[in-house]
Order: sequence, then C-alpha cells, then structure tokens
Amino acid sequence: MKVRRVVLGVDSNGKSGVLSDEVARRNSAFKSAPGFEATLLWSTTASSATGSKAPFIDPTIEANFLPASGESRLMLVTFPPDSVMTRANFDAAAFGAEFGQLLPGLAETFEPDAPGMHTTDSIDYDIVLDGEISLELDDGKEVLLKKHDVAVQQGNRHAWRNKSDRPAMMAFVLMGKTRAG
Repeated sequence: MKVRRVVLGVDSNGKSGVLSDEVARRNSAFKSAPGFEATLLWSTTASSATGSKAPFIDPTIEANFLPASGESRLMLVTFPPDSVMTRANFDAAAFGAEFGQLLPGLAETFEPDAPGMHTTDSIDYDIVLDGEISLELDDGKEVLLKKHDVAVQQGNRHAWRNKSDRPAMMAFVLMGKTRAG
C-alpha cells in the first residue's frame, strides 16, 4: 500500500512548513501471506524533540517496529482474511522468516507455540479503519471490532484474527513503556 506521508514542522526560517511530502518508505508487503501489509509511518525516540530546524531525516528508516520505553510508533496494517494463513499450501516457516525480516522488533514478541499470540511492552491505540477483526485474548476470549472501533491495550497478551472474507485495515499508535514488576 502506498501511503502519502506529509511531515510538517519548523523550517530553516523558523516558520511552519512542509518538511517532507512523499510515500512512506517503510512499507512491507508479504509474499508468503498475500494481502498482509504493514507500513511504519512515524517513529520517535525518547529524546525526540519538536520545533527542530535541522534538515529532515526520516526517523523510520532504521527504527524497529516495536518502540522501546519512551518511544512511539505509528503504523498502518492490513490483515488479510485468516483463510490466507490456513490454506493448504501456506508455508508458516516462510511467513515467520519474512515477518522477522520485514517487522524487526515486533516479530520477536510472537509466541512460537501459539500462532499470532504476542505481548508487547507498550500502550497501544488500535483503530479499525476498514473491515472488522477479532482481538483474541487469553483463554480464547475474543472481542469483535468493527470500522471506527478503538481498542486500548496495556501490555496484554493478544492476537488479531480476521474471520471475515475481506481485508481489515488498522492504524496502530504504540507507545513504549516499562512493564510493571
């Protein structure tokens, strides 16, 4: 998916202006799971500041998809129907390898013995932009989310399940946090 990202800020003259207007560079379209796509739109570090007059440098180029404590990430993800992952010729090993290559940081949070289940040290704002998707929690409990529904996750174990026959598109804002002891 090609997503136009317009970055605004303070230019070299101290005036508000457009620092960048281009297609987001960190788009990952999966070959092993057609229709699964993730785009990292923005990334902040714990020391990110506002109002900088420095030349624009894309903060997503070297960022992991999962923020460390004090960092944030903005992503768009398209989930194909689960039938893509359950088809007879689906290669789970190839998907896992591709996931690790394309979504560094996030891939390491997934449980090898529970497909799709993962836990992140972050507060996540999850917004359904199109379609519907189920948020699976512990013990198989599911919450069905539809277009414009929002889930706020606080470091809980979960998986996304698209049981419909069409893609679901979501926006995710992840804020890295320290896990309570």
